[in-house]
Amino acid sequence: MDGLLLSGGSDISPEFLRQDVPDPSVLDKQIDPERDRWEFQAVQNALSRGLPILAICKGLQVFNVALGGTLKLDIQGHNLPEQKQRDVQPLRSARGASHRFPKVNSAHHQAIDQLGDDLEVEAWAAHDGIIEQVRLRKYPFGLAVQYHPERSRIYDSLFDDFFARLESTKP
Repeated sequence: MDGLLLSGGSDISPEFLRQDVPDPSVLDKQIDPERDRWEFQAVQNALSRGLPILAICKGLQVFNVALGGTLKLDIQGHNLPEQKQRDVQPLRSARGASHRFPKVNSAHHQAIDQLGDDLEVEAWAAHDGIIEQVRLRKYPFGLAVQYHPERSRIYDSLFDDFFARLESTKP
């Protein structure tokens, strides 16, 4: 493995969360504990080898939890139909953000609550502060986004950056 791409998917199985789940009905019915087990192990393996990591949507949540963070298990206003395919979610970006987009196509019902160890927020929703992009400090390439860059060419720079890092890890 030259790098790790964590994609979107169903909610993380409760057994992997680092928090209580007071109302299990807020979680997807389609959780996949086997996938979660593999992804959490893959994160640890990639980190131990310093491999490039790009995490998208659920991938951001897995990355955050794997690093000791917690999630807001059910948020309102971030899963509207128009947010899925169109770039309508305004962002605010930190000065040092590696990638900046004024608006993103973010549609989700969970988000980062407590940041995982050594994660730094690079962008958040302008209207309510929901975290939309983080990076791992002091790590060659560890980037996670809540939005869906695979749905639009305007995000090609994210993939170009990740793929360039993959090439640089080859002997």
